[in-house]
Amino acid sequence: MNPKPKILLVDDREENLVALAGLLNGHEADLLCARSGEEALDRLLVHEVALALVDVQMPGMDGFELAELMRGTERTREIPIIFVTAGIHDHARVFRGYESGAVDFLFKPLNPHILSSKVAVFMQLYRQKRELAERVRELEAALAERQRIENALKAADRRKNEFLAMLGHELRNPLAPIRNAAQIMKKMNVSDPKLQTVQQVIDRQTTHLARLVEDLLDISRIEQGKITIRKEPIELATVVDQALESCRPLVQSRQHELIVSVPTASITLMGDAERLAQMISNLLNNAAKYTHPGGTIWLTVTREREEAVIRVKDNGEGIPEALLSRIFDIFTQSEKTLDRAQGGLGLGLAIVKKLVELHQGRIEAYSEGPGKGSEFTVWLPVRA
Repeated sequence: MNPKPKILLVDDREENLVALAGLLNGHEADLLCARSGEEALDRLLVHEVALALVDVQMPGMDGFELAELMRGTERTREIPIIFVTAGIHDHARVFRGYESGAVDFLFKPLNPHILSSKVAVFMQLYRQKRELAERVRELEAALAERQRIENALKAADRRKNEFLAMLGHELRNPLAPIRNAAQIMKKMNVSDPKLQTVQQVIDRQTTHLARLVEDLLDISRIEQGKITIRKEPIELATVVDQALESCRPLVQSRQHELIVSVPTASITLMGDAERLAQMISNLLNNAAKYTHPGGTIWLTVTREREEAVIRVKDNGEGIPEALLSRIFDIFTQSEKTLDRAQGGLGLGLAIVKKLVELHQGRIEAYSEGPGKGSEFTVWLPVRA
């Protein structure tokens, strides 16, 4: 609970202090009394004061001098001062009062209603100022906490990227000799059907594992800004051919129908052919993995003004509405089903989005919902 605001009453005559205190009795405030300017300064050193009612004519330090001292001190500079005096009502006196820092000037005998209304205004202003200061402190604390959380998230993201890079390299080291051993077994022309099956399983799974490791390394490089894009003039049709060659084994193993439409007119981009082929291949692989065997995948390339548009559409599992907004986040996957032949880490689409952005393009995902297929559209700038 906030303490009551304090009003400082300064007058060298006791009866005047008693009278002022009586007039202010109805206000929710604590009254501090001082019988001289020096005593008032002592009170101000100890207490936070919302308003000061100061008599002008006092022996020693008068009201004007007290006001000037208050205005010259950081702690008391903002305290409103109302002068209360029984002196002659002349303009020179009033002007000096305002010049010394007063906000108002009241002459005795005091009108209780005028005094009460003026004090009420300054009490309300003080409460609002205090509430505003409290709100500022809360906002500053909230901003400090937000900054702390942002720093913690950045540190966690940095550690995550470092872990992904380390994991990718550590997995690739033992994978290379396993793949070499699988290739040696393949060249040995083993006649035993069981050994042939084992050799095929090893070859297929090491290839799949190698792709997962490369995805890990790619996303860690991209997240750390270490990936290099070598931009040069390239024909989009050539890039599409490379992507089709890469993804065709998966599409064929799933018995999908792949319908490709590429314009005969040349479309030239400024980009990295290998990375753009990887981008299209990832989209096709994603469509193949999330389309039931025997489904259809469409790859369509068009030109719209100064942009090349690449669309990959399928009639597969579709994307739930709740997942659409984060489909390009890393480690994001739709629900796994038992009949899915290929797994993954949920990195393919994240890599696609990063590669599109590195080529100053944009990408969108669309789906009418589960079971209604999905469509990914990429826009890339055409070379001028």
